[in-house]
Amino acid sequence: MDLDHQACYRAVCVRDARFDGRFFTGVTTTGIYCRPICPARTPRSEHVRFFPTAAAAQEAGFRPCLRCRPETAPDLGAWRGTSNTVSRALALIELGALEEAPVDALALRLGVGERHLRRLFRQHLGASPVAVAQTRRVLLAKQLIHETRLPMAEVAFAAGFGSIRRFNETFLALFGRSPLALRRQGSREVSAGPQGEIVLLLRYHPPYDWPAMLEFLRRRAIPGIERVTADGYARSVQLDGVQGTVMVQPAAGNALSASVRFAKLSALPAIIGRLRRVFDLAADPLAIAAHLAKDPLLAPLVQARPGLRVPGAWDGFELAIRAVLGQQITVSGASRLAARLVAAHGQPLRQPADGLTHLFPQPAALAAAELTSLGLPHSRAAALSAVATAALADPHLFDATGALEDAVRRLRSIRGVGEWTAQYIALRQLREPDAFPAADIGLIRAMARQDGRGHSAAELLDRADRWRPWRAYAAQHLWAAA
Repeated sequence: MDLDHQACYRAVCVRDARFDGRFFTGVTTTGIYCRPICPARTPRSEHVRFFPTAAAAQEAGFRPCLRCRPETAPDLGAWRGTSNTVSRALALIELGALEEAPVDALALRLGVGERHLRRLFRQHLGASPVAVAQTRRVLLAKQLIHETRLPMAEVAFAAGFGSIRRFNETFLALFGRSPLALRRQGSREVSAGPQGEIVLLLRYHPPYDWPAMLEFLRRRAIPGIERVTADGYARSVQLDGVQGTVMVQPAAGNALSASVRFAKLSALPAIIGRLRRVFDLAADPLAIAAHLAKDPLLAPLVQARPGLRVPGAWDGFELAIRAVLGQQITVSGASRLAARLVAAHGQPLRQPADGLTHLFPQPAALAAAELTSLGLPHSRAAALSAVATAALADPHLFDATGALEDAVRRLRSIRGVGEWTAQYIALRQLREPDAFPAADIGLIRAMARQDGRGHSAAELLDRADRWRPWRAYAAQHLWAAA
């Protein structure tokens, strides 16, 4: 990934916040790398190098700045539109793909060779896949050190380190001091406790339309699974058989505050990755808005809702079931059916909290269930069973591992999953920025209101061609306008 030296240096000189997260500055005289907004004295141009990612800077031998804290920079998806393979690989790494498997296994899941994947990472991120995973681990640990009072042993495991010794060695090598020395003294350490209670900030690049995100989730919330208040979203979660809850609220400084209650601390990186996906925190809203606003029809919608995001999904199987339930009925109708499904087949939370009482049903439970008893048509019940059976057969069915067209084709091979459902799953679960459910009646009606004439799904799809590669965000603007 090429970075123009003079352009980057000008951004550093004026501490331009628009470039925060887009590149990092390595200072050769100090061995430190910084964000473009670092308050430290600006070094001379000949003493700096620019890197597309924090991982590239660390792999080049630079250590994170203690003043501007690179771990707090917004994690922008700057690679989107450049390499879809790298984008999908990063999403899998964020969810822990390299914690228990090597790079060649990740490459296999993506359908490419290991050497080709490494070459793509070097080209677009300036670092290897392993370096990216290691840097994420270090920066999360550093964030936990600064933002929590967790004991260092709990910080190590929560950040994904396999041992406390490895954790200490990494920080000594990178910072020249122990992890404890990085924390401000004066407050006693507080354990996460048996429920693993942690509050952490999830940062994004502004603007962010939080009211629109909350309204989208509110209209689709399933009683017992989700709870939406005036300023927050909570839900029950389960990973590897462990139950917990999460609560997300807006916070100061272009961030969301995530309150996580989960007994298995080592699952925190995966939980953060899923929350970032649900709230679309890796989006580059300025680049997306600039592209969509070129269309006179979308321009007023973009202007009316700056920072509109595409809400993601906590779990692929859950979203697929919800999408099938929502076929040809209203959003509220689908939520009512989902509530019945959860009440009949969801697993109760061992420790209910604030209206969260159940977990979403697992594939095995629905594959063996008689679903017509919920008042569903036989064809809809058969489709739900088919989705559950497919999820049991392929644990990676809802992973973003290939091109959009391949993903849609794979999903459509499941009985009862048509083009609309497959595109919707790709849009919210696979995080495909160009997914577009053209047959959606809400999109068709919203488009008609915008230009004053009727459209068929084919006509809408043809018009949407100019919105590539951000058709998913165009769809979200049309839904929001409706």
